[in-house]
Amino acid sequence: MPQLELVATVIWAGTALFGLYLMFAWLSQGGLRRQVTRVTLFPASLLFAHPTLASIGLAVWIAFVFTMRVSYAWIGFGALSASVLLGFVMLTRWLESGSGRHARGAEQQFPARIIATHGVIGLATFALVLIASTLATNHH
Repeated sequence: MPQLELVATVIWAGTALFGLYLMFAWLSQGGLRRQVTRVTLFPASLLFAHPTLASIGLAVWIAFVFTMRVSYAWIGFGALSASVLLGFVMLTRWLESGSGRHARGAEQQFPARIIATHGVIGLATFALVLIASTLATNHH
């Protein structure tokens, strides 16, 4: 198993752990029940699509690591890319609400350090998976 693919997998899993922490923090603070209006910065579809796409991408990426089928690498990267875009949407909405200070729902309880760590590690994951996928394509 090539090292870059393994590093990307481990970092992706680390990103997922920070994301799980944020999801559990949100759920433990009331989640959807704390949203005071039907129009919200954080609709359920956004909150659940982000980790779902990332999890699907990670599963396909792990299939790539074990089989070295390049198509799996790019499918995993595609799912990761969609998840990153949704994560960026959530980050900008959270920042628009005053870094959580003016958020009205459970998202106001999100620790800024965890959000920053999740985002930075997520960007590192994106870069590593892109590089590994490109290298796998070139070597195939």
